[in-house]
Amino acid sequence: MQKFSVETGIVIPLDRPNVDTDAIIPKQFLKSIKRSGFGPNLFDEWRYLDYGEPGQACAGRPINPDFVLNQARFQGGTILLARENFGCGSSREHAVWALADFGIRVVIAPTFADIFFSNTSKNGILAIRLDQAIVDELFGMVEHHEGFTLRVNLPSQTIAYPDGKSVSFEVDPFKKHCLIEGLDDIGLTLQHTDEIKAYEQHRRANAPWLFS
Repeated sequence: MQKFSVETGIVIPLDRPNVDTDAIIPKQFLKSIKRSGFGPNLFDEWRYLDYGEPGQACAGRPINPDFVLNQARFQGGTILLARENFGCGSSREHAVWALADFGIRVVIAPTFADIFFSNTSKNGILAIRLDQAIVDELFGMVEHHEGFTLRVNLPSQTIAYPDGKSVSFEVDPFKKHCLIEGLDDIGLTLQHTDEIKAYEQHRRANAPWLFS
């Protein structure tokens, strides 16, 4: 998993509450269990004017010019600004995979669905809860300043505005550690490789019939 320390990026405003995981990555794309390849289909039903299918090339599909991901001013953005209850609906981890594959490193919202929020840190995305008033302020700034960027510093738990103003945010210490070190569940397990090998050797020596 990619390590996370400081991210400076263009802010993409998704001004809709209760964005569910089926909107983030529609159900027809859930057949793959790989973590990569979902980026082109992120928000597929809002992003394109036709119906997307797995394996379909997206380059020639008709796009929705009104959708935020298709607007020139937000191209290359890595910070998604959202409204309340982002990531609600089903527990599909594919939703986070799609965001990460597209290049999103940070999602800011007043509230998140619990399972989605848990999945973000396991896939290298920092999900930040901010007060509604601050989120409203950020939406206003993005609207009135083209190319609006934020600098998100995980070690210091601060978000810096272009004018020098900054706000702090809370993050679970364990999630913070995993993001900074780039540790997903597999990475955490592999930290105990020596203990796992020692246990397996002990089991083979004391219960060899289990391995015959």
